[in-house]
Order: sequence, then C-alpha cells, then structure tokens
Amino acid sequence: MGVTSIGVSTNDRSIVSAGLTISQSGSLSVMVSGRTFQAVVRNPLYLQVAERIREAILSGGMPPGDALPPERELAEQFGVSRASVREALRALQAQGLVVGRGKALVARAASGLLSEALTHVVRLRLASLEDLVDLRCVLEAAALERAARRADRTHLEAARAALEEMRRPGVTAESFHEADVRFHVELVAASGNRAMHLVMLALRDAMARHLLDALGTEGPGVLQRLADEHATMLDAVERGDAAGAAALLREHIVGFYRASVSVPAEAAR
Repeated sequence: MGVTSIGVSTNDRSIVSAGLTISQSGSLSVMVSGRTFQAVVRNPLYLQVAERIREAILSGGMPPGDALPPERELAEQFGVSRASVREALRALQAQGLVVGRGKALVARAASGLLSEALTHVVRLRLASLEDLVDLRCVLEAAALERAARRADRTHLEAARAALEEMRRPGVTAESFHEADVRFHVELVAASGNRAMHLVMLALRDAMARHLLDALGTEGPGVLQRLADEHATMLDAVERGDAAGAAALLREHIVGFYRASVSVPAEAAR
C-alpha cells in the first residue's frame, strides 16, 4: 500500500489538476480551446482540498488502497490549516471516497452507484440559494428537534467546541466559517439520523461558497451576534426544548441569508 502525493506547488500554493488551476485565494482558471477564462469564485479552502483529492481518486491518480498523506503533510502541501484538511477528509469519508484503515485513510474505488451519487451532489450546487435555504430549514429544524430529545453528549460537546472557536477574539471570516460549518454538522449528527447527517454534508458543500462570501463582508459585531445566536440554539437543544431549538434555527438561517444575500421571505415558510 503506497502513499500518494497530491500534486501541489508549494511555491505559489496553486493546486493543479486535470486542466484546472485553483489558487489558495479560490480563483479558478479553466483552459478551453487555448484560451484561459478566469471565474470569480471563492470556494472555502476545505472544499478546494476535497475537490482536488476527489479528482485524484476518480481520475485514477490515487489508486484504490493508496494511503493519503498524514493530515499535517496535506496541510503543508495545500498551504491551508489542518482544520481545513480535517473538514475536507470528513467530506470525502461521507462520500465514501476514503475509508479508515488502521490509523490511515485510504482511497476507495468509486463504484457506478457512488459516481452517480457524487453527480447528484454536484447538481445540488446548481440549485438556487432560495431553494437551498428552504431545504436546509426543513432538514436542520427536524434534526434539531431529534437532537433535543436524544441529548447526544459527544456531538453536542463538539458543537460547543466549534462555538468557542466562533467566539475567539480576532477570529477571521474563514475560521468563523469553518467553525460555523462544524457547529451545524455536529448538531445534525446529534439527531442520530444517519440519512439527515449525509444530506446535511452535501447541503453544506452546496451552500459553502454563499456562506463564506456573506461572512467576508461582515464586521466583528455581526460575527459576535451570529455566535450568540448559535449559543442560544445550542442551549435550547441541551435543555431539551425541541420546538424552541427548531424555531431558533429557522430564524437564524433565514434571517442571516435574507440580510446578507437577499433570500426572499418565502424561504422562511
């Protein structure tokens, strides 16, 4: 079992694969018929890392059974934090592209069914933000109701740790975003419903760029308010207030996206 190195230039921290060049800043260059078109896209770092590893696996550049480099080494190769690498690996595990083997993560062969599932994940990103917000409200509100009744301490403690990161003095929009994502994913996982958790992971990736773009325009005061809203939600779940937690979740999500990216009020229904 070998260890595959991901093709990354550590000098300019650009990630090059299959005719695509993605820089650490998130800009994407695509070569088409000898011309280079620059797309204005700012994807979160963990998504960029996950996409590059996913491409390596699906293209055969990382054969099934090959071990991924350690987390620290991947962070150095991609020029990102270990937290970003950790989120990327979680996404790949949820998609079934990497599996644990001992202390290592190894690439897994993509079956026809898995390839079809990944295609649907990509298509989800093409849905309108209004539809994504509506779906997230339905899914996550139901998950929080279940989480409030179950009181899964492991996932709730992980959500609490993510909240502390959001409240860290001087937290950047990128770090806040990663902590925000972890917080919501852990709350859905606390529902104990595996299907809800898997759909939430796909939905998280589809909405990630919208969230990061919105957070990047907000000041410290708004980030503090958002952290307070997260704390209120978590408190409701921990005290077993299922209806209250669901209501707070809907208000939080719709309020944020309506104010930041002009989601119509109908998404609140």
